[in-house]
Amino acid sequence: MPTTPDADWAGLSARFTALVDQLIAWIRDQGAGLLLGLAAAALLAGVLLGLRRLGSQLCRRDTTGQGWTAIIGRAVNRTGNLFILAVAARLVVNYSDAPAVIAEPVRIAFVVAATLQVALWAREIIIGLIEYRTEAGQHNALGSALGIIRLLVTVALFIIATIVILDNIGVNVTGLVAGLGIGGIAIGLAAQGIFADLFAALSILFDRPFRRGDAIAYDQTSATVEAIGLKSTRLRSVSGEQRVISNKQLLDKEIRNMSRLERRRGRFLLSLVYHTDPQQAAALPALLRALVEGLGHQFVRAGFVGFAASSLDFELEFDVESDDFETFVAARHALGMAILARFRSDGLEFAYPTQTTLTAAPDGRLIMPYATAADRSG
Repeated sequence: MPTTPDADWAGLSARFTALVDQLIAWIRDQGAGLLLGLAAAALLAGVLLGLRRLGSQLCRRDTTGQGWTAIIGRAVNRTGNLFILAVAARLVVNYSDAPAVIAEPVRIAFVVAATLQVALWAREIIIGLIEYRTEAGQHNALGSALGIIRLLVTVALFIIATIVILDNIGVNVTGLVAGLGIGGIAIGLAAQGIFADLFAALSILFDRPFRRGDAIAYDQTSATVEAIGLKSTRLRSVSGEQRVISNKQLLDKEIRNMSRLERRRGRFLLSLVYHTDPQQAAALPALLRALVEGLGHQFVRAGFVGFAASSLDFELEFDVESDDFETFVAARHALGMAILARFRSDGLEFAYPTQTTLTAAPDGRLIMPYATAADRSG
């Protein structure tokens, strides 16, 4: 027979009365445990609130916002009131041997609050570590990539937190985990190109082979990094046009970062005429060393390198202790002019491509284009 409203109300009233009686009996029988649990809960809540306040102070103390103190401070500062309340309630229930009608909801609330709180702490620490791996301001150049990273970290952590919560409240999560795994594989296969560039952006973020504003060179390209995005990097070439290359393709190349030079090396190929005096040629490395060091640069090496078709070739290598290209160009120019002036004063001649044409006399003798000893004696 269907129940009447009066019967439903009476049943509800009876259950409520039984619950009240159970609570009164619990309080009466577990008074000491309740007081001890409340004291422990109040102490722990005070400690957690104090730690949260300390976290705020650590964040304010680290002006950069990227140091270890700031990372720990932000994580501790995210301790929520619901978590503190759930921990306090759990302590009270444990110390006072609460009945199942109270203990079970408190346990579920504690599991939910603690799992979500751990996810929040982990999120702050992981994102903080990612930002810590970048130099000051570097993460601004990867703003879009970091935005996606934050989203992925948040989604992954809270999916794990949801699975943990469902598992602890008695839900069978085997099918859910399997479905998420299959779905993740399908998404990964469908977007593997995007993920390849994303992981390349992460490599740029962590390894820092270059940053915005650096002058880099690869293959036959020399350019300045303008922006590093989620999928591609935009470069401004020395000829003025903008070039866009995917992060993965760029990292697959050998990159030369010209902005991180400790010094710049210059080379001169000096070609002297064949009738240069051998003693002057032998003394040329010492002369070049004196010129280089006299201008305040680092002499590396100098010496004879070969007999060319029209010249005796010498090579000079020197270092300019500066990473600035304009400084290097000025130093190279000054050294070149010093070499030119010294060669002129010492009578050393630079060679240039020449050809000698020999004419034969009627009797077969060669007529030389210069005076021979026989000509001079005659």
